[in-house]
Amino acid sequence: MTYLLPPLNALRAFEAAARHLSFKQAAHELHVTAGAVSQQVRLLEERLGVQLFERRTRQVVLTSVGETYLTQIRQAFRCLADATAELKPDGVTSMLHIGVHGSFVVDGLRTRLARFRQAQPQVAIRLSQPAGLHELLEGKVDVVIAERVQRCPGHRCEPLEGGFLIGPLGTADCREIETLRSCLLGHVELEPPTTTKAPPVVNTAGPARRPSKPFFSV
Repeated sequence: MTYLLPPLNALRAFEAAARHLSFKQAAHELHVTAGAVSQQVRLLEERLGVQLFERRTRQVVLTSVGETYLTQIRQAFRCLADATAELKPDGVTSMLHIGVHGSFVVDGLRTRLARFRQAQPQVAIRLSQPAGLHELLEGKVDVVIAERVQRCPGHRCEPLEGGFLIGPLGTADCREIETLRSCLLGHVELEPPTTTKAPPVVNTAGPARRPSKPFFSV
């Protein structure tokens, strides 16, 4: 059976804009301009032949049709994510790229990231320092650990012990980020070591600094 589907980019733009009720915040999350989000949503509406949003002054509101469509699109995205996760055979890992602000002291990360590796053994960790909001907005890292609070539309900034975890709203509730957050806050206990070897932590230096010696190993 052949499926007649709208463009995926248009669906992503619609879902993000509907979640934020803002083209601007959706644009921050998707690393595009607000005009690009607006254009993708408009193209989707023309393709479907329905109005998904009411455009008001500095605000967009979902129509009843848009609310119904949003529920179904979210279910479809979840099915895609689950199907993709199930495809990975045992032993194949995914990568979580963590940016660390240049001024952040990383000594306390050793134990907490060890907890993460035990809780999510299928996920490898890659660290880049220095890295900040600029790298996050460009999609070069998945989350950023910063020493000071930094607010950005479309992103969640949550307090840690001695710092803050910043990530896009669109991925802030995914299993890997939730586990990382709990580990960084010390809510996950470190279990006795086992014979199973966890994926490694990979250190990389950012473009603004020459490569340095690894600042920790787990």
